[in-house]
Amino acid sequence: MSWRAPLGRALRHPSYRTAAADMAGTAVGIGAWGLVTGVVMVKSGMPVGMAIFMSLVVYAGSAQLAVIPLMAAGAPLWVVWLTASCVNLRFVIFSSMWRSYFAHLPLRQRLAVGYFSGDVIYVAFMKRFPQPRPEPEQVPYFWGAATTNWLAWQVPSLAGILLANAVPLSWGLGFAGVLALLGVLLSLLFDRATWLATGVAATAAIAAFALPLKLNILVAIAAAVAAGLLMEAVDRRRHKPELVLLPADSVLPPEEREQVEAGDVVPLREERHP
Repeated sequence: MSWRAPLGRALRHPSYRTAAADMAGTAVGIGAWGLVTGVVMVKSGMPVGMAIFMSLVVYAGSAQLAVIPLMAAGAPLWVVWLTASCVNLRFVIFSSMWRSYFAHLPLRQRLAVGYFSGDVIYVAFMKRFPQPRPEPEQVPYFWGAATTNWLAWQVPSLAGILLANAVPLSWGLGFAGVLALLGVLLSLLFDRATWLATGVAATAAIAAFALPLKLNILVAIAAAVAAGLLMEAVDRRRHKPELVLLPADSVLPPEEREQVEAGDVVPLREERHP
């Protein structure tokens, strides 16, 4: 009963409906992506039961699409695991950002946030709550976005799995999937660092296209991560922290304490002399 009351409050909260409305615009692209992924899994030779299991448990479209050709080609298991891990490295960054908002939640809820988290959810959430501090509306908003995204993915994905043999490849679903991915990608490009990382990834993927077993994907991911981290390091060196003078007996408010931890503020406390 401990989890039902908070869940019920989240479902009834206005922020839950706000998040569902925010996610409605990307649901079509997510659905097309899920449909393509479901069809591709079965067309590649994966049994229907295993494809359903993968869709429900893995729940990571980019990782699924990246490893399916490797599995179909009989690639070594370490290549499959390494590819999936590299594709999902961005979730390590996401989780470090979620910590500022959800660190106060119980472990079970934090694990659920990790499972249901996604790229589009992250972007929509950060646009609504740019300040990294907990607020009452954040949990209902996250679950509204997560529910919409999960249904938009799983329903078309399962439909693609079950109807894969009735869907001819001549329909050009691969191209539709590329268009859906492009739509999702463009919604994630919101600053200079992400634009730079995307350009570097595209260039590296094309330059390493001749590598076997789709290893150009790993090269592109490594190059993009390196470019993003380099850009972030340069921005931090350019950004000089603000000095804040504090009375001798004062206590830092939570929001200023987070700024100190992020390196944006350096507190200087007054000394009390007898």
